[in-house]
Parts: sequence; structure tokens; C-alpha cells
Amino acid sequence: MKYDYLVVGSGLFGAIFAHEATKKGKKVLVVDKRSNIAGNIYTKEVEGINVHEYGAHIFHTNNKKVWQYVNQFAEFNRFTNSPVANYKGELYSLPFNMYTFNKMWGVVTPEEATKKIEEQRKEITHEPTNLEEQAISLVGRDIYEKLIKGYTEKQWGRDCKDLPSFIIKRLPVRLTFDNNYFNALYQGIPVGGYTKMVENMLEGIEVRLNIDYLENKEELDQLADKVIYTGPIDAYFNYQLGTLEYRSVRFETELLDIPNFQGNAAVNYTDRETPWTRIIEHKWFEFGKDKDGNDIDKTVISREYSSEWKPGDEPYYPVNDERNNKLYAKYKELADQNEKVIFGGRLGMYKYFDMDAVIAEALNCVKENLGEQYDRDK
Repeated sequence: MKYDYLVVGSGLFGAIFAHEATKKGKKVLVVDKRSNIAGNIYTKEVEGINVHEYGAHIFHTNNKKVWQYVNQFAEFNRFTNSPVANYKGELYSLPFNMYTFNKMWGVVTPEEATKKIEEQRKEITHEPTNLEEQAISLVGRDIYEKLIKGYTEKQWGRDCKDLPSFIIKRLPVRLTFDNNYFNALYQGIPVGGYTKMVENMLEGIEVRLNIDYLENKEELDQLADKVIYTGPIDAYFNYQLGTLEYRSVRFETELLDIPNFQGNAAVNYTDRETPWTRIIEHKWFEFGKDKDGNDIDKTVISREYSSEWKPGDEPYYPVNDERNNKLYAKYKELADQNEKVIFGGRLGMYKYFDMDAVIAEALNCVKENLGEQYDRDK
């Protein structure tokens, strides 16, 4: 059987392209090397709790068209991301806001908080040359030492003095008591989990799981006129120009026979000594309720550990520094010469995308290839 499109990967980018192409009468085959659909937004139900298997995913956007688009496939709850920072047992609100400043310095008014930050920022008198100097120049030493330094060093596996300043171009400082981390117009979690949402996108489309495209490339390419590839771009070209760098994440997930472990969906551990970066308690993404609105008497937690990516690991975050961006540009030149294959998504485009940006990119790819009218910037 001949297909118009072979879509490699059933994450958001692939699922949306497959849905839109099918809607336009194209014949589409989706393959995924995992045993499940939905890529890194895959959720699995455990004791009535939708567990985010590959890390917490909180949908947030200011793009009304993207919000309207995704609501076709799922009803979203009203979850607002309000993480807590744990520094050696001291708890602080994130993002940095009046609750944070009150706990840190005992200040009560926005004027007092501003004065304290301005005092501490003066420590850096020159153009920042690394992440540490950049952070102090933005929010001062106290916040840097307790809430930025240890967490950032665990995330990147490097000392803040050895990280480039551009990683922290700006830090949100709110002189209000607003704990809404993303401050987006639209925000929530799909009721019933992300897997159900992607299932709805892929309804009526042929999906083959446990298929490694790169191992069966020659055979699979013959099945379709065009390929939408959402895997790592360097792997597609067999790393012929070198390996792009990623950060990876490892999860330790436990089902606990208690109703409440930490009282919040996300707690970041910002000291350097605690080996994990954060603990996610999945039930709070849906307010501790099962699908019928009943309280759940158990809980599932995941400790997250950041690590350097190596072959065999799951690549999560592209390391978009100068060296890697130059290498990606060379791979993109190769990709642009390949008229049969379209590279998309976080790994295919070597760029860290939030979910709404992935959706906008996928719809733009649909527009360019299938003529769908969509403006990703509105």
C-alpha cells in the first residue's frame, strides 16, 4: 500500500500533521519506535492518576488560535502552575514574587522589595561574562545563591561560572503576590491526560508502534511519497558531521499509599546537594481527583535527575550554545537538500519548544505543504 505521507514519531508535531493531512484526504502512516503514542507528553493512568511518564507537561499559551485548535481534541482543566522552591528545608514561591521577597528579606511592600534587589544588583559593575554574574545583575546575590545557583548547576551539569550569560537573559521578578508561573492567557491540563488527546488527533489513522524508522529506513521510505521526520536530525544523517548535544532527564517514580506527599504538583530542590532537581506529584495536576471527581487516597511521585545525554538515553533539551547551533546549521543544509523529507519538532529542528510552539510549527508545516491557511504568530 502506498501512502502520501510517512510520519515518523507520534508526538505533538507528528500527530497534528497526520491529523491535518488525513483531513485533506491524504493517506498517512505513522510509525513510532516506542510502544506508546504521544511522544514525551505520554500519560499513563495509575490508580486513577494520570502520570506524566516523561516529565511534567503543563499546557500554556498566549496564542488564541493554538488554544482553540487544541481544544478540539481535549477539554482542559483550570490548572495553574505554581511551583514551590525547597532550599534546604526553606520553602519559597516561584516565580520570584512578593511572597518570595517577604520570606527572603522580610519586606512587605513592592517598594521595599525593589530597593533590596537594586542594592544587591550593584555587586556586578561590568557587563556579565557568565551565568552567575548575569543572574546577580538581574536579581541580586541572595536569590541567586538560594534559588538559582544549585538548580541551574544540576540542570546543566556545569558550574554557573562556566555557563554562558545568555542562558538567563531575563528572570521574571513580580512585585505582586501572583503565583502563576507562566502568566499565560490560556493554561491547563487535558482532562483524562495527554495520551487521550493525542489518540483523538490520530483517530482513524494507521499507527505502527515499536518500529525504529532509522533501522528500517530504506523499506519504510518506499511506502510513501513524503516523510515527516521528528527524530534527532543528527541521527537521521548517521552523525556524519558530529553529534549534537542534549541534556537528558531520568525519572524515579513511586506509587505511595498516602493521600498527599508534598501538597503541590511541583517542588524544585534548589540546593546543589540534593541530587534530584524536582519532585512532581502527579495527582495535583488534576486537583487530587479521579475522573468521577472523587478524592484519590494514593499518590504517585517522580524524582527528576538531570544528566548529560549519551547514546541510548532519551534526548530532552537541545544544548543551543554556539558550537551546537553551528553544527545544527550544517545538518540543516543537508536536510534542505532532501526534497522527500521534512524535518520537524524539537529534535528534528534542534530547538527547545514549548507545546504551543510545537503546535504552531506543525500547523505552519501543514500550511506550507498542504496549503492550510494558518498564521503561527496570531
